[in-house]
Amino acid sequence: MTTSSDINSGSKHETKSILLVSYPKIVFLYPAFLMAIFASLWTYFKPDAHSSEVITLLFLITLAFNFIVLAFDFPRTTSLTLVFFLFAVGVSLWMLFSFYPDLLPVVGKVVNGLRPFANATFYILFSILMFLIYIGVWISRKFDYWEVRPNELLHHFGFMSDLERFSAPRLRIDKEINDVFEYLLLGSGRLVLHPSSERRAIVLENVFFINRKEKAITKMLGALQVQVRHETEEKY
Repeated sequence: MTTSSDINSGSKHETKSILLVSYPKIVFLYPAFLMAIFASLWTYFKPDAHSSEVITLLFLITLAFNFIVLAFDFPRTTSLTLVFFLFAVGVSLWMLFSFYPDLLPVVGKVVNGLRPFANATFYILFSILMFLIYIGVWISRKFDYWEVRPNELLHHFGFMSDLERFSAPRLRIDKEINDVFEYLLLGSGRLVLHPSSERRAIVLENVFFINRKEKAITKMLGALQVQVRHETEEKY
């Protein structure tokens, strides 16, 4: 038999609130940011021409991949497979004509003429720029985020800590993963909140680790519904 003290002690371990933050898409450029840091260290300590060309090419490939993630949505794993297939074909053709330029002389000449080069200063400046942007994004999110509590939904916004309240009971949530790449990079997705007291839906884009957030919210609201139902039964 479960006593009220057992219930109270168990409730202390429940999550008091869940923070939901919507981020801009630039956060998905972090692979290029990390690649720039690696490239800056490599070219600084090993500044020979051949390795610099290889590092520059790898950086451009990473940056191009990031731009593709920002520009297009890949809602299915089939599209993810297609992108990797096209990427593998492109790299294979580039290597083929690099090692065998006489196979197609015109194409081989163009491929061998591509000698991208960037020095350590370029990568350092790129890394500093991205770091400053990420700091700005982190600060801005401190002034615009949502908080889910067992009995209410709060919207914190503005430099003066403005607050908007919504009723949390009977809150309905929808999870949408519209881009496989964004989900793989940061577990990101779209979270749609439907407060019972509001006609309009609240859409939060690019919520990190969305599966974990959804499970936590569902558990919190489910516990609230069980508690309310239990208290109602006791009255009768």
